[in-house]
Amino acid sequence: MFDTVRNNKKLAQIILGLVSLTFAFFGIEAYVKSPGAGGEVARVGKIRVSHGEFAEAQRNQQDRMREVLGKQFDPKMLDNPEARRAVLESVINQKLLALEASGARLGVSDEQLRDFISTAPALQENGKFSSAKYDALVRSRGMSREGFEQTLRQDLVQQQLVGAITESGFSARALAEHWVALQVEEREFAQVQIKPEQFVAQVKLAPDAVQKHYEANRAQFETPEQVKAEFVTLSLDSLMHQISVTDDEIKSWYDGHPDRYQQAEERRASHILIPLSKDASEADQKAARDKAGSLLKAARANPGDFAKLAKENSKDPGSAQNGGDLGFFARGAMVKPFEDAAFALKVNEISDVVQSDFGLHIIKLAEIKPAKSRPIEEVRGEIADELKRAAAGRKYAEAAEQFTNAVYEQADSLKPVIEKFKLTAQTTDWIGKAGQGAGKLSNPKVIAALFGDDAIKNKRNTEAIEIAPNTLVSARVLEHKPAALRSLEEVRADIEKQLTLVEAGKLAQQDAAARLEKLRKGESVDIAWSEARKITRNGMPGVSPEGVRSLFKVSPDKLPAYAMAESPIAGTFLYKVTAINKPAIKPDDPRLKSAQSQLAQASGGAELDAYLAALRTRYKVEVNLAALEARQQP
Repeated sequence: MFDTVRNNKKLAQIILGLVSLTFAFFGIEAYVKSPGAGGEVARVGKIRVSHGEFAEAQRNQQDRMREVLGKQFDPKMLDNPEARRAVLESVINQKLLALEASGARLGVSDEQLRDFISTAPALQENGKFSSAKYDALVRSRGMSREGFEQTLRQDLVQQQLVGAITESGFSARALAEHWVALQVEEREFAQVQIKPEQFVAQVKLAPDAVQKHYEANRAQFETPEQVKAEFVTLSLDSLMHQISVTDDEIKSWYDGHPDRYQQAEERRASHILIPLSKDASEADQKAARDKAGSLLKAARANPGDFAKLAKENSKDPGSAQNGGDLGFFARGAMVKPFEDAAFALKVNEISDVVQSDFGLHIIKLAEIKPAKSRPIEEVRGEIADELKRAAAGRKYAEAAEQFTNAVYEQADSLKPVIEKFKLTAQTTDWIGKAGQGAGKLSNPKVIAALFGDDAIKNKRNTEAIEIAPNTLVSARVLEHKPAALRSLEEVRADIEKQLTLVEAGKLAQQDAAARLEKLRKGESVDIAWSEARKITRNGMPGVSPEGVRSLFKVSPDKLPAYAMAESPIAGTFLYKVTAINKPAIKPDDPRLKSAQSQLAQASGGAELDAYLAALRTRYKVEVNLAALEARQQP
């Protein structure tokens, strides 16, 4: 791959290498979400943040967390004032940057926009840009290409601003050396675990301890209100499966859109790159041109040696080891001077020296794939899916209203909508009022509806609730269990065990502290230390974060040295540090470069935080705290 020319676009570096306000957080899939409307949660300058926009940001965050945590995800993680405020802060920051970018008259050229879209991973198929995927994405967003690209252009402009700030981060080499030294330092230690279970026999609980704990923590012993439900889902995808497309319809579409299925001409070329920056001195420019001229002369004298010349002289790390081979590429994949030269050559012809933003190139054309139409057999599946989705979209717009009306007007059963729209009813296991076990119904609005009086007391269907774009759900309660307090006798044994372990843990800590004091005084203590091991600040299995901190707080002045760490689960640990190893950091240690990069990135992040704080003083930010605190997750 021609990494230096094809992938090293400045704008792409900013977006892919730094925190992106839209793409890096949400991916291009964020543009599939449907915007909400109504109300106001905050105002940034003259720009309002509506309840709908805020709800969309919450859904995006919820989707990201669900993807990361999987089954461990709990919607309650985001249903609290702190989480809502964090989401709102990210939206406010986007608005601040948008205002500043507009004032600074930053812009993105058509070429930059085209390059970004054509290389987006979500729009690739078999390693190439897919126009069909792009059109499907734009349609799912409910926008025209022009509207979508305008929105994307605005986001990319903001990335220019973010990149300019975060790239200003700096880290001194001395700081990196110190940081690496700390990371590689090793401490040799032994340990002993003092378990609470060792002291259980010594614990004597007060006669009323269990009763007091039960009374003080009644909520812990409640079984939550629960329901079992059946539900149906009306979605664009479910309707799409009901639609069939004929061969005549596919052929008619194919014949009517010939431009959609043209495969552009592609060329395979090799090159030799001699780096030359725009601000190079006259001497450096002359040296680079002289070298390029010499290589061009050698290549034309012996065209068969081009690969050898490229391997020995090209400074493009992505292609040099392959003899300069760049593989096949179409127009739009390379920077313009390179592209113009490559597409003007004949097979086996070698170009003159070509200058681009990346330096001087000598190009040899190896092969040409002429432009051609993709045969209908190759695109039949794409067209069928596209026609089905378009038909499903039209059908869904009508069906959604009918579905919503039907589950309300015939609220005593889901059977009418099941029969009308050919849907399949599904049933849940027991769902807790906080959403435990809700699975597909883990949307807060659905949970609230299921536990409402209409669903439980009146036995009615819930309203049709949109749980995702083009996806409606209605459910009805099949069984209901009210919340109940377990009796003291039911939970007495568990409480006794819990309180006993707590008290035993305290005795274990006291015993460990007494032993530690004796060890530090140099007194003899009967301890069965484990075998010695080595640990760095990165930790190791079997040593808690508290233990790592304790081990590295020990002074190296006098060894052996001793430390203690308490673990709420495993008990108390005593540590004996017997040796400290501080490896020397060589000037060419590759970890130094990585450390400097990480520290500089952290510095750049701090610069961005300070910049955003300054923008808040420039543009008035108002937050409707009452609306924010009351706002529930979508």
